Amino acid sequence: MKSPGEFMEILATYDLTKSYRATAEICGVSHNTVRAFIKDRDEGREPGQTRRTSTKAEPFIEQIEAWVKTSQGKIRGDIVHERLVPLGYTGSVRTTRTAVAKAKAAYQEAEGTRPHRPWTPEPGLWLQYDFGDGPVIDGAKTVLFCAWLAFSRFRIVFVMRDRKGPNVFSALDRAFRLIGGVPTYVLTDNEKLVTIEHVAGLPVRNPQAVAFSKHYSTVIHTCQPADPATKGGVEKTVHLAKADMVPTDANLLPAYENFAQVEAACEAFMEKVNNRVHSVTLEIPTQMLENSERATLHRVPDEPFALALGHGRVVPANTPMVDFEKARYSVPYRLMGQSVWVRHTGSDEIVIVHVGTEGPKEVARHQVTRPGVPSVHDEHFPPRPAGSLEREPKAKNNADMAFLDIGEGAKLWLKEATAAGVGKIREKMAAAVEIAKLLGATSVDHGLGAAAVHHRFKHEDLLSIIETNRIPGYLAETRMVTDPNQILAQGTGAWAGFGTTDDDETDTIQEQSDAN
Repeated sequence: MKSPGEFMEILATYDLTKSYRATAEICGVSHNTVRAFIKDRDEGREPGQTRRTSTKAEPFIEQIEAWVKTSQGKIRGDIVHERLVPLGYTGSVRTTRTAVAKAKAAYQEAEGTRPHRPWTPEPGLWLQYDFGDGPVIDGAKTVLFCAWLAFSRFRIVFVMRDRKGPNVFSALDRAFRLIGGVPTYVLTDNEKLVTIEHVAGLPVRNPQAVAFSKHYSTVIHTCQPADPATKGGVEKTVHLAKADMVPTDANLLPAYENFAQVEAACEAFMEKVNNRVHSVTLEIPTQMLENSERATLHRVPDEPFALALGHGRVVPANTPMVDFEKARYSVPYRLMGQSVWVRHTGSDEIVIVHVGTEGPKEVARHQVTRPGVPSVHDEHFPPRPAGSLEREPKAKNNADMAFLDIGEGAKLWLKEATAAGVGKIREKMAAAVEIAKLLGATSVDHGLGAAAVHHRFKHEDLLSIIETNRIPGYLAETRMVTDPNQILAQGTGAWAGFGTTDDDETDTIQEQSDAN
């Protein structure tokens, strides 16, 4: 394409020479180009303007435009070509496609493009929600419930097991309680939970959705089919939540091990996006909600929408189990004495929901069981002791207290000795207390622990272990002693000479041992 300067040079040269070929030779262009420029100027067109040339599709342009209009700009070029051939069309498929593309562009320009007026939402008027695919947990897919307030841009993300009505209604109740009120309108897609069918282009509402709207004094609206412009904001929330939370090769997030980890990720996501400056409003959504929008929201009912939650049950104060259809199911022990809601999910599962300060929240999910066979989850009960049938030693008198104060090794020795039926335990405990006064509680504690591990409960065994330091700690590995003079087992010469050392403290210990 020639620049405006080149056009003017060609025209000025022609005006001087009045010859196409002379002008072409001087300007370095084809004489046909010069002729075209002069013709454009004489006919009042801009020089070099693209002109529509005649093609074999020219006689059929009106028919092509009619087909494009009937199909609302969706008909394919190959289909048009197949219909044109029986009408006497002799052009190629490429020529047909070019003509169809021009007709579609003209149709879109004339009728297909819908201008959008910028939407300025009012505070407290609109909450929009949608769903996205959540992460996979234990081989089962989850669902992300995503919502936002159109004015403050406050985003809400919860994870759900599925998109069934009770879960969706519970998520909406939680969203209302999280933002501190109920908006005038709730906008969503045309899912079966909200719209059963369309009659003459009008949506027929699901009776459950109508009852939900009445309970919360709000109105549920649905967007136009195949028209994301009516809820593009919440779809952006879905996109951001999936990008930040669902493990993919792009974000390198690790897989979630349980449902609680996904809930924690939802909390972290909301904390992040709601406390940073929004790119459109240039304000922080949390502050906009607190300062401008919350006061315009309606009050949230004290009781949630009962139809969505199921049957009410009270958890007994002494056991975290609830009865439902003559069978028993466990709930977290912290809910003892509180009310919960139990329902079927439509499959072979039982869902238990608790309504707290943040709204309804699923606390347990069980497979349906039969009467007499309770369904129990271990995590619903407090941690068990190391051994549920084992007893921990407790001091009943001063002698017991003095022995147990030696340390954990003394407690282990007493547990093992009582289990083994060792005789004269009280005398041996008193001897250990006396030895601890002489040698220190630490060495005696280690010795008692080692004696318990190896089941050596005689009077002399404790002294033997302490003296030889065969086991530095009662949880350490035994150090093998190969020198016969260091072996203090009963009956050896080394043991017989144990009390003949120059160490006065050792002589005293040996005398006490002999007395026992």
